[in-house]
Amino acid sequence: MEHSRCKKIMILGASILQLPAIQKARDMGYDVVALDMNPNAVGFSVDGVIKEVISTIDVDGAVEAAKRHRVDGVMTLATDLPMRAVSKVAQELHLVGLSPEAAFRATDKYAMRCSLQDAGVPVPEFYAVTNEEEYLQAAAKFRVPYIVKPVDSSGSQGVYMVEDLSDPEVMKKAYVYSRPYSHNGMVMVEEHMTGDEVSVETLAIDGEVHVIQVTDKMTTGKPYFVEMGHTQPSRLRPEIVERIKRTAIAANHAIGIENGPSHTEIIVTKDGPKIVEIGARLGGDCITTHLVPLSTGVDMVKCCIQIALGEKPDIHGTYEKGSATRYFKQHAGTVRRIEGVETAQKIPGVKEIYFAHPVGETVTEIMNSGSRVGFVIAQGENAEDAAKICEEALHKIVITIE
Repeated sequence: MEHSRCKKIMILGASILQLPAIQKARDMGYDVVALDMNPNAVGFSVDGVIKEVISTIDVDGAVEAAKRHRVDGVMTLATDLPMRAVSKVAQELHLVGLSPEAAFRATDKYAMRCSLQDAGVPVPEFYAVTNEEEYLQAAAKFRVPYIVKPVDSSGSQGVYMVEDLSDPEVMKKAYVYSRPYSHNGMVMVEEHMTGDEVSVETLAIDGEVHVIQVTDKMTTGKPYFVEMGHTQPSRLRPEIVERIKRTAIAANHAIGIENGPSHTEIIVTKDGPKIVEIGARLGGDCITTHLVPLSTGVDMVKCCIQIALGEKPDIHGTYEKGSATRYFKQHAGTVRRIEGVETAQKIPGVKEIYFAHPVGETVTEIMNSGSRVGFVIAQGENAEDAAKICEEALHKIVITIE
């Protein structure tokens, strides 16, 4: 079908996160317009990409570029902030995509919580505050540990847990830490939920939400809760997984996601699954770019490109295997040596070893997603097998930080 080759898709973002979508769209024969404020973004180097040095949150700039290039579809991958620009481009050019209302609900954690609560979808107790006085009033309502987070950031940025409710300095520190990460000045204060943590990877097509995979998550825990590993499929009991799927589908409907992907984070509390948050985009941390294809055979990036262009994707899995990713532990300092990589690469099932901060770079302790040194990805016959392969590879690699 030669006519499909001249279709043009706009991808907001050209960083390492969006690179898989840019490459996939080019491999599929589509023209790609990539937007990024960084003129040296890695995605711009892909052969044939039309480069637009525009911020992914510049809504007017994105719309102008989309009209100028007469694009047939628009999307982003793994980041929340461009979603409002994506939805506006879709609205202005009558393309498939989120409505601006749904994009707002999906990128503003307070609006998200309110929409879910109104629809009867389980969420933790929550409050939104705009200054320190309001924050201290909200914090005083809690008798259990609580989480402070910006309403409109992502990648675990600005997330802080308060356990000692009797120490005013600790309480203030949480607000002071979180507030700078908020773009609109609002901060959320919400109940700390305990239980197994998962994410649900879905694709919506014409209003029907399809669960592609459920992912078990590992985090650093308090105070920053940065993700340190993912395993597919979930190893929770089948009846719990079914409740998780139903909760995620209800959340998609509450937000208004009718076409395209979502990444729903859920904690299975003693009262059942509750929503942490929902992103109207593919999951980051290699979850949908690497782990889902390795565990199901479903190419979610390809599916999202097709949905954005008004085509009908094949969302049916071709096999059932296990996949996992694990991040390296680290402390603050300079990366001096990385040894054992070649040995780890030879382990059957190891698919990728990546270092975001190579030798010579200075790193912090793990405070958010961007601070992590690197990761290993593996495929196995099942989730347990994949996790063991990842752990074996981590054990072989020695990172010296001084």
